[in-house]
Amino acid sequence: MSDKKEIIQIDNIQNRIFTIRGVQVMLDSDLAEMYGVETKNLNRAVSRNKERFPEKFRFQLTQIELGEYENSLRFHNGTLEKGRGKHRKYLPHVFTEQGVSMLSAVLRSETAVKVSIQIIDTFVKMRKFISQNANLFQRVNNIEQKQIASDIKQLEADNKIAAILDALEDKSIKPKQGVFYDGQVFDAYIFAADLVKSAKKSILLIDNYIDDSILQLFTKRKQNVSVTIYTKNITKILKQDLLKHNSQYPKIEIKKFVKAHDRFLIIDETTVYHIGASLKDLGKKWFAFSKMDMEAMEMITKFKR
Repeated sequence: MSDKKEIIQIDNIQNRIFTIRGVQVMLDSDLAEMYGVETKNLNRAVSRNKERFPEKFRFQLTQIELGEYENSLRFHNGTLEKGRGKHRKYLPHVFTEQGVSMLSAVLRSETAVKVSIQIIDTFVKMRKFISQNANLFQRVNNIEQKQIASDIKQLEADNKIAAILDALEDKSIKPKQGVFYDGQVFDAYIFAADLVKSAKKSILLIDNYIDDSILQLFTKRKQNVSVTIYTKNITKILKQDLLKHNSQYPKIEIKKFVKAHDRFLIIDETTVYHIGASLKDLGKKWFAFSKMDMEAMEMITKFKR
């Protein structure tokens, strides 16, 4: 393994992180390659320390999930890399961020520690990208970023990597903002679907570019959750699609609204998400999202005037 400052290219790490079961994971074979060990030896080391790897740290993919992983890889690279996903006797295991952290302790090598730090640095650089988009994220917490940078320096000194990974996994932090890169169509779709599923009573979407795929997305909502869409152009085709949708599924209401440029998703009149791309185009190009620190009713009141 090289002694260069950047052991593994950041893009190489980003392209090997995927969302399965609602969490971001890395494949055992990808990690083994990064750590410079054989996949079977990595899994043997884990098996000898099973008590350190509960299911939230490491789990085995199903055949369906493996297919989803391979499809996601095709979105990134245009084709499945030679040899990857083929000729495996057993279904692969994947590791969450906590699992990656624990691997560095189990493998007990300088390379494992450095690679784990490199993975952390990838997440930090993604957060830095968000902060640089000031027009989208005016409320990014600068104090939080400084604290993370300070934590990383401390972790490099004492190799306690798990703490920073736990902070990145923290559900109170992670959903507030994020970036999806071009090709992450499936991951972006799951992100939007999870937001729709989280609604308990209402969903309000402001988006100037609506088609039938948005209507299909909203079929994933819970029963008795109302949906209202505000958009600039209500075409004849959209009216026909809406009529067919409403004949089979709970009613969606579409209203004309010409004052908005950006996209907003309001859940249960309490939570506002600013989304940098129309929902129908998620994952086709880079886009960012942010959970806004504002009163949802304030926005609703203003655009209903």
